[in-house]
Amino acid sequence: MAALAPEPEAGPPGLWDPVVRLTHWGIAAVVLLNAVLTEGGGLAHVWIGWTGLALLALRLVWGVVGPPEARFSAFPPNLRAAGQHLSALAQGRPARYRSHNPAGALMVYLFWATLCVIIGTGIAMTGTGPLGSYERSKAIETADWSQLDLGAGDAENEGGVLKEVHEVAANLILILAALHVAGVAVESRRMRHNLLRPMLAGARRGPGPRL
Repeated sequence: MAALAPEPEAGPPGLWDPVVRLTHWGIAAVVLLNAVLTEGGGLAHVWIGWTGLALLALRLVWGVVGPPEARFSAFPPNLRAAGQHLSALAQGRPARYRSHNPAGALMVYLFWATLCVIIGTGIAMTGTGPLGSYERSKAIETADWSQLDLGAGDAENEGGVLKEVHEVAANLILILAALHVAGVAVESRRMRHNLLRPMLAGARRGPGPRL
């Protein structure tokens, strides 16, 4: 059965709570740092990746036990509803939502799924923990398969596939992030409602020219 679409906003403006804001900006920092500033396979890259895992785990737990706007039930993925929301946005009459709108919700789940692939392949390449993972990580990053415990052929095949999937997912998440930023900018302009401020300050303000 298809997931129900998020309900349009009713009542007073909602809030983005501190845990949602922490995990949102923390994961954004993790993605940017590991994409731009750190060396793939380096110790900093590995530690930042484990930080991303901790933040993602916290957000997923918060999606079950957090306040109403943060729970998965408030923004289930629904492709049809997302398309309808984008159509209404193009026509200048989008509905408002207390949590993520349907298009934003779909983006959230795509982002989380891609992040899981990045983290999963990263863990598979680097081992079981941040301290013991550095040598394995460097071996795969530099294609020095002889340093791994597997047989040379198996190690090369495993490492090559993992590395390729990891890199494709890392590039995909940057594309998703760019689409997310563009979507926030477009929707804020179309609705005359600053969608960035609530993720910075918490309170989601009512309509008005506050861009």
